[in-house]
Amino acid sequence: MADPHERNGENERKPDSTDDANLSARLKSLDARISQASAQRAEAEPRPRSKTDSSAIGQAFRYSAEFVSGVIAGGIVGWLVDRLFGISPWGLIICLILGFCAGMLNLLRASGTIKPARYDDKK
Repeated sequence: MADPHERNGENERKPDSTDDANLSARLKSLDARISQASAQRAEAEPRPRSKTDSSAIGQAFRYSAEFVSGVIAGGIVGWLVDRLFGISPWGLIICLILGFCAGMLNLLRASGTIKPARYDDKK
């Protein structure tokens, strides 16, 4: 049977204390580089904005409510305009379009894409 310490007929070098010291120094160097790289990565990543309702499902419900409320309000106003003035589909059509635009504007304001309605530059 072959000797497990021999490889391809050659004798392997026995590890000594200098090999252990070199390995220990390399491991410490690697650990320092890994911690430095993880610190740089943490600094480079953008930090999320803090909001009062930070859960994703809460934001989704808020955004959908902002949009749907504008469309429903436009539909109700359009239906009332049609009943009062007798211009059957036109009041509803125009007010639904205006409600859609108002809902999109509310959605953009709620998400922070555009500035709020009462934005004051004099801070």
